[in-house]
Amino acid sequence: MKTRPIVPARLAATADGVPSCEDYADVYHPRAGALQQALHVFLRGNGLPERWRGRERFVVLETGFGLGNNFLVTWDAWRCDPLACRRLHFISVERHPLTRDDLRSVARDAVVRPLADQLVAAWPPLTPNLHRLVFEGGRVELLLALGDVADWLPELVAQVDAFYLDGFAPAKNPDMWQPRLFKAMGRLAAPQATAATWTAARGVRDGLRAAGFDVHTAPGQGGKRDITLARYAPSFTPRHSPGRSTRPPGIGHAAIVGAGLAGCAVASALAQQGWRCTLIDRQSGPAQETSGNPVGLFHGIVNAQDGVHARFNRGAALLAQRCVEQAIERHGVRGSVGGVLRLETMDTDVQAMTRVLERLGLPGDYVRALDAASASESAGMRLQHPAWFYPGGGWVRPAELSQALLRDAGGSVEFRPGIAVQALRHAGDAWQLMDAAGTVVVRAEVVVLANGGDALRLIGEPAWDVMRVRGQLSSVASAAMPVHARIPIAGAGYLLPSVDGTTVFGATSQPGDDDPSVRDDDHLANLFQLGRLTGLALDVPLRLLGGRTAWRWVSGDRLPIVGAVPDIDAARGALRLEQPRFVPRQPGLHVFTALASRGITWCALGAQALASAIAGAPSPLEASLLDAVDPARFVSRKARRPAP
Repeated sequence: MKTRPIVPARLAATADGVPSCEDYADVYHPRAGALQQALHVFLRGNGLPERWRGRERFVVLETGFGLGNNFLVTWDAWRCDPLACRRLHFISVERHPLTRDDLRSVARDAVVRPLADQLVAAWPPLTPNLHRLVFEGGRVELLLALGDVADWLPELVAQVDAFYLDGFAPAKNPDMWQPRLFKAMGRLAAPQATAATWTAARGVRDGLRAAGFDVHTAPGQGGKRDITLARYAPSFTPRHSPGRSTRPPGIGHAAIVGAGLAGCAVASALAQQGWRCTLIDRQSGPAQETSGNPVGLFHGIVNAQDGVHARFNRGAALLAQRCVEQAIERHGVRGSVGGVLRLETMDTDVQAMTRVLERLGLPGDYVRALDAASASESAGMRLQHPAWFYPGGGWVRPAELSQALLRDAGGSVEFRPGIAVQALRHAGDAWQLMDAAGTVVVRAEVVVLANGGDALRLIGEPAWDVMRVRGQLSSVASAAMPVHARIPIAGAGYLLPSVDGTTVFGATSQPGDDDPSVRDDDHLANLFQLGRLTGLALDVPLRLLGGRTAWRWVSGDRLPIVGAVPDIDAARGALRLEQPRFVPRQPGLHVFTALASRGITWCALGAQALASAIAGAPSPLEASLLDAVDPARFVSRKARRPAP
């Protein structure tokens, strides 16, 4: 997916006070009131609320978020319906979103004003991402895709029950109402999906028919102008690819192996989807191996090409910020979302950095380019390099975050410590997890392996490009540390603020090193690395330094491994393996590993993507990013290599 800079809407008003958009010279709700239009055209036109009653989940896709009126009215109708579906998913695409201030300024009907206030509070930075906003304890989800609808619809992974074809009039915004819009609708439509739009333009009706919809018109509100309604009734049903098949919506039981950040995040995400989980770990408590480091940081990245790494890290960092914020607010976890500085030490000047941000259109509430003086002021210490400043980045204690995720999951998760899983066996419709004695310790229809490199052993040592890397961090009493940072500083190494009177810095990266001891040579390497980062000569006696050694698993492409495990035997006979989504899978077996040194940043987004796939919910990751982190990417790369 080629990302384009997000240009916020230029909000104006007509002479009689109706909100309008200068970009399209059109009003946001051309007839009657916005709420009445939403009720008449989009809810009633799609047979709501009746069609969602008794359902586990119901998925709406809207092609133009605008002021958010359709979402707010749908949310309100869901709240008022005692028979409503358990979970409402609302996906909306918007090319020119409102800024938070403009969204706050929109006059709202008293009925939806409290909901609008919640929407404003959750409004994300305007980056070209799929933003997941949750309400009602996770039972209402808004997936906000910022960018062009033609770019986003092929990227969405969902089965849609109702389409709200909204947006500015075809005459005002012809780029949106193209044949590819309707073709993508056919790919996304669930059986018996419906669509509604206020426009009765011939091109819209013809496009819907070509995509497999039965189309008819109905009277508009108050007898004014026809509207268009449609129901999906294709002559044949397209097949879903193995890697993107969604389960029938429902509630089940999952066994999760590994209670570090990855496993705890998956347990929390599945609990939010209504699933019951059994979480197993070989240690006596959660987060005692790699996730047991005393403190860690999280932030996004900037890349001039804005490829899959930058897009995935950006989405992950934004979700990590919300995750850490909630852990601090709800559970008193020690951490901060007060910002992170990532120093540019390769002779890059701040003017060049600023040009990159301008070209990508990344907003200041996601990242800013600071010269050395401004970076020094933010850090509270003298720095010699310019820096990327991530206002929503920060630090947290990983073990406390893991425990907070489990507390959020509540009674949906049973934690069983002190159990080492030796083998897996698929029997019937369930997986059996066995200990060293061959005793079945857990049976579950779904298994998630979130136990680092041991996941690879349980899968059967697949030929994936993954390596084990030793890392040693250093720590010292803050009073003995010659430099102090107000916020985390990162780059080639890192320095964290003083936490409970201790300063942590590091860390080494040593593939193929199995030594568990804390070594003086590595302390010296960390001090040298920190000196290069800060431009200061640091003289700290080795006898004052403590540390911790742990191992992390790193993929060759520096992305996590998230998704359903490939079925290698079935893949040998498959005709199409060039894309991960076509690779056959082992039913019910999933993996979440190779989080490298970005476990805090990646755990929430990876877990939500995995939980959505397991539960049959819309994915919070677009298709190209799912391909980028898919375990089957290693199979596809091999298949694309020419035969020798």
